Amino acid sequence: MEVFTQLDAVAAPLARNNVDTDQIVPALYLQKPRADNFGDYLFRDVRHDAQGRRRDDFVLNQPAFAEAHILVAGRNFGCGSSREHAVWALHDGGFRAVIAPSFGDIFFSNALKNGLLPVRLPEEAVHALLAALSEAPGTHLRIDLETQQVTDLQGRTHAFDIDPFPRHCLLHGIDEIDYTLAQHARIEAFERTHGG
Repeated sequence: MEVFTQLDAVAAPLARNNVDTDQIVPALYLQKPRADNFGDYLFRDVRHDAQGRRRDDFVLNQPAFAEAHILVAGRNFGCGSSREHAVWALHDGGFRAVIAPSFGDIFFSNALKNGLLPVRLPEEAVHALLAALSEAPGTHLRIDLETQQVTDLQGRTHAFDIDPFPRHCLLHGIDEIDYTLAQHARIEAFERTHGG
């Protein structure tokens, strides 16, 4: 997993509530191996019309957002089925963070375990970000995981909460297995002391 300390990047506004995991990555692609670039399937059915042509009106198809690494969305992002593939599609599509007022619980957990930072901000703050990003396409937001703050286009900061353990893992670029392996000496000492 990549280290995540600070991210200053183009942010794309997806002003939709209840974006479910089937919209993020359609079920058709769930049988693909993880080695595939799931970014190719990101919002596949939303980005294309019934004939497979890219829809110019979809935000991620617009040139100003081609290099976006932050997605700002409406409430309940990542709801629906528990597919981890949705997180893979966002990550492989170049996104390192999603900002929304709320997230589907399983999506939120899967995101943290796969190096994608889900940031919960108050709904009014998210609405202001969505409006500002729509008015100024291609502009940046800054996310600082160390201070747990998002800095908007006007330089205002918005604090966010994150549990200490996933924060530690993201800051150090480790997953749960890496964390456990790093405790090897302590585990062995415990086993020696307790007759394991």
